[in-house]
Amino acid sequence: MIRGLFAAAMIILLTSCIVKHLVGGPRLTGTCTGACSHYVECKPGHLDSDRTRCEAECPGVFSDRDSLMAYESLSCKNAVEYVDGTQPRAATQSR
Repeated sequence: MIRGLFAAAMIILLTSCIVKHLVGGPRLTGTCTGACSHYVECKPGHLDSDRTRCEAECPGVFSDRDSLMAYESLSCKNAVEYVDGTQPRAATQSR
């Protein structure tokens, strides 16, 4: 009987740890709003125009919820590189 209680307690403990680990990660929305929030949160010194551009381009780049969730799960470095590329860009001046 004690073994049964111990086994049950171990199963509950392990299950709660797994659920906590799975829930503790980034919140994946599968939406352009969530993807763009991830992008601007990851981009240091982002401009307001970065979010606007992201939200305008997102529906043409991502075709479904799964691809958006995959983007949202990227590390910050990879998320910014996916949108901006790896080459540094020179600032442009408006005239």
